[in-house]
Amino acid sequence: MSNPITFPAWQRPHWQPSDEEIVLQFYVFGDFKPTRVPSAPYGSDGLPEEVELTSHHHSSLREWEGYPLKGSLGDLFKNDSPQAYEEAIAAPQVLVLRGRFKDSADTGYMRDTFGVLAGLLDIGGVAILDPQILSLFSADEWRRRYLIRDGAPLRNHLLILRDEEEGSDRLWIHTRGLRKFGRPDISLHDVPVQDIDRAGALCQRLVELQAMGAHFVDGQALEVDGLFGGLVAEMGGGYDDPQFNNTYVSFYWPGAE
Repeated sequence: MSNPITFPAWQRPHWQPSDEEIVLQFYVFGDFKPTRVPSAPYGSDGLPEEVELTSHHHSSLREWEGYPLKGSLGDLFKNDSPQAYEEAIAAPQVLVLRGRFKDSADTGYMRDTFGVLAGLLDIGGVAILDPQILSLFSADEWRRRYLIRDGAPLRNHLLILRDEEEGSDRLWIHTRGLRKFGRPDISLHDVPVQDIDRAGALCQRLVELQAMGAHFVDGQALEVDGLFGGLVAEMGGGYDDPQFNNTYVSFYWPGAE
């Protein structure tokens, strides 16, 4: 690729140190050329030392208990991204990238890792799976989502979901993927249907604050313009939580009966 777009390393102007861990995980499917990964043109110095890359024959990885393209998760990817799923299934090799970091005041680790992912697509990669946001991308889809001049929007690195609250006509807005930034995911409960746009914008703002380094604590009050009584943070979860695979911070929309 001539004059490729480079990945930025965002500063985190609201950064507050925490005990949270940053976690990255990706699967890259393809038939890779035995050559150095061309990550430098994307602004990357190569994988951070905290990130481990392992190479697998796809046929052997299929037997792994955690293989992501089978079962209900595989059905999700097949339905949501049929082209990427077929390309991934047919690929003879799978590269698995995993990394854990201490909380960090900048995101150079993201720049360097995403530069390597982009380089892998240039030497035979056909699909990238991001299990943290339950998304499988073809090479072209991934490039369109992340190879954006001046950097992809933060929301492109996350998943924002909307579900009905059990036994209620209210809605639950929640995220996945904030542990890429070493932060709890957002869980916004009891949202009235008529306030969904407003709540979605609030969720987006909370995501951006955390990605830029802010850190909520249990019992912290949050004033929201036009929302009487404000919100109060409640911390919970953990990496084994089935909804988030992460810690989370819950807020409850005022006025629920």
